[in-house]
Amino acid sequence: MSLRHFRPLAAATAAVLGISVVGIASVATAAPAQGPQTTYLVLAPGISTAQAKDRVAAAGGSVAADYRQIGVIVAHSTNPSFVTDVAGPGVASAAATTGLGSTLDEGTTLDTVDSAEVTANGATGEPLYNLQWDMPQINVAEAHGVTTGSGVVVGVLDSGISSSHPDLATQIAKDKSVSCIGGVQDRSEAAWNPTTSDHGTHVAGTIAAAINGVGVTGVAPGAKVASVKVVNDDGFIYPEAALCGFLWAGDQGMDITNNSYFIDPWEFNCRNDERQRPVWQAIQRAIRYSQNKGVLNVASAGNSNVDLQHKFIDSGSPNDGSYPVEDRTITGACVDLPAEAPGVVTVSATGPTEQKSYYSSYGQGVVEVAAPGGDTRFRTGGVSSTITDAILSTTFNTTTKTNGWGYKQGTSMAGPHAAGVAALALSANPSLSPGALASLLQRTAEPLACPEGVYNPVPNISSGPHAYDATCTGGDKNGFYGAGEVDAFAAVQ
Repeated sequence: MSLRHFRPLAAATAAVLGISVVGIASVATAAPAQGPQTTYLVLAPGISTAQAKDRVAAAGGSVAADYRQIGVIVAHSTNPSFVTDVAGPGVASAAATTGLGSTLDEGTTLDTVDSAEVTANGATGEPLYNLQWDMPQINVAEAHGVTTGSGVVVGVLDSGISSSHPDLATQIAKDKSVSCIGGVQDRSEAAWNPTTSDHGTHVAGTIAAAINGVGVTGVAPGAKVASVKVVNDDGFIYPEAALCGFLWAGDQGMDITNNSYFIDPWEFNCRNDERQRPVWQAIQRAIRYSQNKGVLNVASAGNSNVDLQHKFIDSGSPNDGSYPVEDRTITGACVDLPAEAPGVVTVSATGPTEQKSYYSSYGQGVVEVAAPGGDTRFRTGGVSSTITDAILSTTFNTTTKTNGWGYKQGTSMAGPHAAGVAALALSANPSLSPGALASLLQRTAEPLACPEGVYNPVPNISSGPHAYDATCTGGDKNGFYGAGEVDAFAAVQ
């Protein structure tokens, strides 16, 4: 499973331009027609939003959030002509976000495990550690002999984290946690806990589940995780929520963020599409702002088994019913946000054999590193699943409101392994900048070579013998694995 939305998911600080404030009286104020309340992103040409706020009011809108750090306003309006009416001096672009929510690629909890039924393992003392094949694969126990990630905070931009989970209760930076639903910050604990999805709880456990004699261990159990909730109760990630999340991470001094999703119902956001351009620009600004504040953003490559480097036809977007599904040629103007945003570390998924997971997207020059994400079908060539080849981590049953442990798979599971290794590396080398930390992850990764010919570990899957064909290109840094699979022990040397 994975939040491929979060490519999403994951820019540059807006240029500072001198803008004079124009009074509202200078803008036409004819009463607009009425329609359903709609959310808009309104972008100023620089970082001053004063003039843009005046135009929002004159166009019949209200300001829900003013992100003057990057010159972006989240506005509400019932005026059907708001985008046209708000245009003018002080407004570079505007777009409605209605229909731009991408569904969380939730997957399923493939199986659950009772912690009390499993004998403690000597490697960490955690009862379920012997089921975590992913941790030995990236040398986590050896790395813990150097550091467990103390002093590092990882923001989990996701569906919320269960603050009552016994493996996470001591691991959450509550003072840095927030809900960003609707693009508006809500710091109450109930707001940033999960309501309809435990995806974020699973991700958080992979990063930083405690070594406490209960359940599993995280890659960096000495680090803290901050819940930054960007997935609403209907399972959608809207651009205003992701934007809020990146800004919050930067302003709260987080060190790393994990983003397992893509932004927009179109899996690929095209700068030459007027429906998507303002979203691209706003997210780029937010990501660059966080980077300039010292945040390394990690994102999942996605679960579509597509080559992100090359042109192809996207036949599955939009995925939210807002427009008819289109066949679109994906070109260099189209990117997977936030994964393909500049400076974001993009992670592909591997299974227990350190080969690309059958579902993982890839791309030379796009994927920086690989990490365990699970592959439940490689053993049978796709005929059936072996649940224990997925990733075991913390879970939360949103119906019964009970905590537990369970298996999920996806690049959403690979990303937090890389984020956890980054936390260990930063703890061992606290002076590293985001760029230097990203370079260290790649430099210390275990190189993995391209398989020969057409790669398909699941030729017998029900969707067809060629449904998951993929071809790897490149040498030491290649399309399947980037610089290689992350190595926790090498990263802390």
